[in-house]
Amino acid sequence: MPTYDYQCDGCGHEFELFQSISEPVKRKCPDCSKLKLRRLFGTGAAVVFKGSGFYETDYRSDSYKKGAENEKKSNDKAKDDHKAKDKSSDSSSGKSKSEKQSSAKKSENK
Repeated sequence: MPTYDYQCDGCGHEFELFQSISEPVKRKCPDCSKLKLRRLFGTGAAVVFKGSGFYETDYRSDSYKKGAENEKKSNDKAKDDHKAKDKSSDSSSGKSKSEKQSSAKKSENK
């Protein structure tokens, strides 16, 4: 059930009222008993995030971002080292990459 803000135009009294959506709008002021009460436009039923978990899980800290970037760089370096190692073993056998592929295709066709 929502909370509504009310204000009396007669005496200026302002208050919040917790009532059902299906209940009619109140017209009588509880202070001065005049029929000059009106419901104010509030912020509505906005989403309110409470607690520290929302911020920490959705918006990463700078240290987390730096750690992820360093990890990515180390993974990229490891891939480059692996490729360089493969190239050096290819060159030591004396065959180029295209020669190896064509010989592999020939053996598959047999």
